[in-house]
Amino acid sequence: MGKIKCIITMDCLLIFTLVVMNIHHVLGDANVTVTFLNTAISKGAVCLDGSAPAYSYVEGFGTGSHSWIVYLVGGGWCNHISDCRARSSSRLGSSHLMASQTTFSGILDSDCTSNPDFCNWHKVFIYYCDGFSFMSDIEHSHAMNLTFRGARIFNVMMDEMLAKGMRNAQNAILTGTSAGGLATILHCDKFRKLFSDEIRVKCISDSGFFIRGKGHHGYKNREKFFGDVIKTHLLIKCKHFIFKCDLQKLGKSLPPKCTSKRKSSLCFFPEYLVEDIQTPLFVLESAFDRFQYHKLNLFGICNFQTMRQAVADWYFDRTSFRQVDTKSDLPKNCTSSFC
Repeated sequence: MGKIKCIITMDCLLIFTLVVMNIHHVLGDANVTVTFLNTAISKGAVCLDGSAPAYSYVEGFGTGSHSWIVYLVGGGWCNHISDCRARSSSRLGSSHLMASQTTFSGILDSDCTSNPDFCNWHKVFIYYCDGFSFMSDIEHSHAMNLTFRGARIFNVMMDEMLAKGMRNAQNAILTGTSAGGLATILHCDKFRKLFSDEIRVKCISDSGFFIRGKGHHGYKNREKFFGDVIKTHLLIKCKHFIFKCDLQKLGKSLPPKCTSKRKSSLCFFPEYLVEDIQTPLFVLESAFDRFQYHKLNLFGICNFQTMRQAVADWYFDRTSFRQVDTKSDLPKNCTSSFC
């Protein structure tokens, strides 16, 4: 297999790490209450089963009182109606089945010993229940008892946070893991537009760089999988799911800078998105990502500093960070999320 060519720009700092990185989930703030945004229902911003979207929030304090982190939860995608229907009977498709409390950790942790740079920021944890990385917006679905409204969920959540005080932020980060990491890439510039130009706004995608990898093993399967995801969520009104039946609708849902240059079916792959992103974007990706490992091998490790330190130094412009290392081809066990 040939090596993957990585293009790193000023705005997209790409890290391929060996460990399965997840900068959000270790022991941290326990018992953070989940808020169900029932006012969103009247706006059609609902989960797959029609239930209200949900978030958890911890208020910032001290020097972090004007700084915000918004985290988009991951959880894969549904690529067929039957798959979405099954998903609607789980916490990934229905807020009725979500736990009433959650734990904040990693970059969301309020422990200033383990998370000194972000511990006192306002922290928002947005639950994932649309199955399409917060991107779909179908007014009238032909799939009985299913709604595809992830884009509306993102919008109402941003409105909710702006009303809570995010409009006064001096620092803001949009981040997420896996499908939430892809959502971060897709919504990065939109998030940036919520703030005035002088506000420091950046995005961090953790394990969300799902690649097409044309010419590498399995790329046709990856194309088909994400093509099915797109058809299911954006072209649901198309008779017999004919892929070309509603390109205008598709173009409005996926980034137009991408769809204007290539097949819309490729515009869910970050390798075709990052070139047009104007907001600074930090990408962490694992060489042993559980989802991608069986599709395409990615080798490399960044083990000379912690991920926490790398992210913080990059966000606060303390130092530049660009690393694609190949010192090891074996996974390692981590006792903390910032190993």
